[in-house]
Amino acid sequence: MADIKLFSLSGGVTELPASSVALEKELQNVIENNMQTFFGVTFLKSEYPVKNGRIDSLGLDENYCPVIFEYKRSTDENVINQGLFYLSWLSDHKADFKLLVMEKLGSEIASKIDWSIPCVMCVASNFTKFDEHAVSEMQRNIKLIRYKKFGSELILFEQLNAPKVNPISDSTRTTTVARSDENRSFASLLAKADEQLKTLYYSLKDYTLSLGDDVIENELKWYTAYRKIKNFACVEVYPTKRQIVVSLAVKADNVAYDGKTIRDVSKIAHACTGDVQAIINNADDLEKVKPLIKRAYDEG
Repeated sequence: MADIKLFSLSGGVTELPASSVALEKELQNVIENNMQTFFGVTFLKSEYPVKNGRIDSLGLDENYCPVIFEYKRSTDENVINQGLFYLSWLSDHKADFKLLVMEKLGSEIASKIDWSIPCVMCVASNFTKFDEHAVSEMQRNIKLIRYKKFGSELILFEQLNAPKVNPISDSTRTTTVARSDENRSFASLLAKADEQLKTLYYSLKDYTLSLGDDVIENELKWYTAYRKIKNFACVEVYPTKRQIVVSLAVKADNVAYDGKTIRDVSKIAHACTGDVQAIINNADDLEKVKPLIKRAYDEG
């Protein structure tokens, strides 16, 4: 893979040398202290004990999905399989994770945990081509994050893959609750949409995915999130209203609102991430919203 070069333009062009941290614990501390800023993940626990090991860092992302962070300490360390093992363990111990979330964030947040797409984020100064191939074959939500330090003040994170995975059903729910959730789920609502609304949704989907190879589509229980490292757009479908609602991660104070298609929801409770909401009823609305989606992608 091509290396990233960073240059300073102060007093002439000078290349800044890239380096890794002297100790991986240093990197772990930096990420845990700034997890929300870097990755949109709320930090929960460091060195979480599990059977035959410890999860380096545990968090909950902006979609309320569990996130495991593992830091690669050496080139030959198989951190991907290690992360996969911890992911399987966590999926079998959902009650333990929910208890941790309750202790750290409260019962209301714990009730929102979404097990559709739990994630493993492997962070290292480099990965091999075999690592990338292994992750692509697994078809699990495993993200390879390469970091580079530039001096003492700059750090860069580069996501090397864009995993495409199907949501996992939550088998811990009772039959009654499962039926209720199924009727309200994103997949079921899309299935109930008429052909015109489905065509509109797939046009929106195609446009959003075309913005870059780094766009990841995550279908969750209630909505579909489009993200790079963080969400930049969340899409809900309402078949009875015949409309699509898109929540966008752009600053609400710098948007042209029209009182109909685009509105400020920064001070209104809503399910999705993003302070700006766009309501799409037809193809003209979609064309009007596309520049805002592009802006959310560019800023994300």
